[in-house]
Amino acid sequence: MAAFRIALYQPDIAGNTGAILRLAACLGVAVDIVEPAGFDLSDRALKRAGMDYVEMAALTRHLDFSAFEQWRQSEGRRLVPFSTMAALPYMDFAFTASDILLFGRESAGVPDHVHEAADARLLIPMPGGGRSLNLALAAAMAAGEAMRQVAPHP
Repeated sequence: MAAFRIALYQPDIAGNTGAILRLAACLGVAVDIVEPAGFDLSDRALKRAGMDYVEMAALTRHLDFSAFEQWRQSEGRRLVPFSTMAALPYMDFAFTASDILLFGRESAGVPDHVHEAADARLLIPMPGGGRSLNLALAAAMAAGEAMRQVAPHP
């Protein structure tokens, strides 16, 4: 199976999505966007944040969560959302190449029916007491740990 993937559930902020597309292009990781997005995916802010990496990124758009779920299940991939409401720290989770690391909307996370579809829900601990991290930073931390665990090391 191919490498793990990063999925964004109805992202709100073009700049974060662009930064994640740039991250994914550099790491060789595909990105799934579960629509509708809170911005036009051809938005200049998306291109500005992702620079020329947006065109390099392996991006798949899904009409809605139902279409995404149908595709995910047909691929046999685990759904692993990151949430401030989860209990399992992401460093204590055993990632596999079949995982989809899911990040919710910046403004609202993901709804209950998405949590219910999850194979595991992970938390990025914040001992400093903050409410949440920037979405692109959270995706980078998660991708780094997943890559450390599943990618072949030269």
